[in-house]
Amino acid sequence: MPHRPAFHLAVPVDDLVAARGFYGQVLGLPEGRSADHWVDWNLEGHQLVTHLVPTVPQPAGTSVVGQHRVPIPHYGLLLPEQSFHQFAERLRAAGVRFDIEPHRRFPGEPGEQWTMFFRDPAGNALEFKSFRDESMVFAR
Repeated sequence: MPHRPAFHLAVPVDDLVAARGFYGQVLGLPEGRSADHWVDWNLEGHQLVTHLVPTVPQPAGTSVVGQHRVPIPHYGLLLPEQSFHQFAERLRAAGVRFDIEPHRRFPGEPGEQWTMFFRDPAGNALEFKSFRDESMVFAR
């Protein structure tokens, strides 16, 4: 795929110590700048910021995708397949509970992909996925 610009995403958390444990230790993201109420994370070259808030907003709901109800909102990365499976094992070893276990979605279709959903300690939903053919990410 061609070069992609980096994105910036800020998410609410209610405990920076728990966020550091999850994003830094469990997910293995390098920590960038921080202050007493936020932490920057390097998410494969993208800037993810965890901002301390007194109460974390409730999820908007779910949406049906394939045979699952997926949490909305959610965010994550598209990974190469081998990295996806290694990452899933890392999460399992760390005791992360999956909302939706790693599985293959849309087999045999242009958008065939592996996907998994889990949450950070503040309840933010994350989806990591891997397309069988990354050139089909936007295929109809």
